[in-house]
Amino acid sequence: MRIAVAKEVREGERRVALVPDIAAQLVNAGHDVWLQSGAGLKASFPDAAYAEAGVTIITDCAWLWHETDILLKVGVPIERCDHHEVERLRPGAVLIGFLNPMGNLAMVQQLASGQVTALSMEWIPRLSRAQSMDALSSQATVMGYKGALLAADALGKFLPMLTTAAGTVAPAKVLVIGAGVAGLMAIATARRLGAVVEAFDIRPAVREEVQSLGASFVGVELEEETAAEGGYAKDVSAASRQREQEVLHEHIQRADIVITTAQVPGKRAPLLVSEDMVAAMQPGSVIVDLAAEQGGNCAGTEPGKTIVQHGVTILGPCHLPSMMPAPASQMYAKNIMALLRHLMPDGELNLDFEDDITHGACVTHAGEIRHEPLRHALMANAEEVSR
Repeated sequence: MRIAVAKEVREGERRVALVPDIAAQLVNAGHDVWLQSGAGLKASFPDAAYAEAGVTIITDCAWLWHETDILLKVGVPIERCDHHEVERLRPGAVLIGFLNPMGNLAMVQQLASGQVTALSMEWIPRLSRAQSMDALSSQATVMGYKGALLAADALGKFLPMLTTAAGTVAPAKVLVIGAGVAGLMAIATARRLGAVVEAFDIRPAVREEVQSLGASFVGVELEEETAAEGGYAKDVSAASRQREQEVLHEHIQRADIVITTAQVPGKRAPLLVSEDMVAAMQPGSVIVDLAAEQGGNCAGTEPGKTIVQHGVTILGPCHLPSMMPAPASQMYAKNIMALLRHLMPDGELNLDFEDDITHGACVTHAGEIRHEPLRHALMANAEEVSR
């Protein structure tokens, strides 16, 4: 198989879909691996490192896209000066990356029209045998770690308790909202830095994980199911949201740092921190909203910006994994490799749509949009345009 790695051109994206040592494994398995020249530079992987691994360096971007069997990316293909990137893929080619299908309906239609098979990494189902392919979790690990560091840097206080000749300095208080992968990494990092940490989540099942990291668990008793398929937190009713807000308000006003991580797959991030809650915090406090790119968990969040509201610094970082591009790329490449092994058990592409992983990740194939909610979204969008 001809497997190509495209250069990421979206602003702020510094990751690369394959790193040299993973590319070498594909070469050793008998595949032709191509790299668009410079694709790994922003992640500190020069072309020479790939060449040493047996990768062919390609300078002609259009040729690489058109001639490959499988094109690997990190982010969504985008519109260029005179074309959309997906237009360069030939019929029958396979595209793999974080495609955000629900947020890129026109692109999905182009993929289907172009007879491209597209697999979206964020749609890998949460199954035990798919853990090694779970790119959402691997990149969330980077987000949680970096988010805690950004919070520590923005806070004008020590995080650990210090006993000095000038007296004792109390430790900072950190509240992490959401105890998924990103939240748990944020908890662990804040604890390593010496902060006193609390973690809030509507799912009682995560209590033990939070406590195992040395944090206190803040829960809320709700009269409805709070975990969706795969263990993700699900959207809850207005009554439950009100109860959740009451508990959060009490704990947010005592925190020096609040790190929010709550997201519902395929939907806007839930609004959890109101302006009243921000106003109740002490001046100099910090909020880091890791859900900024999905609309944010905090009422004051501006994606990609740092603002001050009521004396509280609110960070809305975007492209967080790209702030640590080398380890983020290494983890993502391992997820990609695991998926490729699943799709090519004998070295040739075998798309078994009876398999939960292949079925769940596939967006388009042979001119068909395979995901029913996506088809409905496209139909609704077409009706809206025709009005």
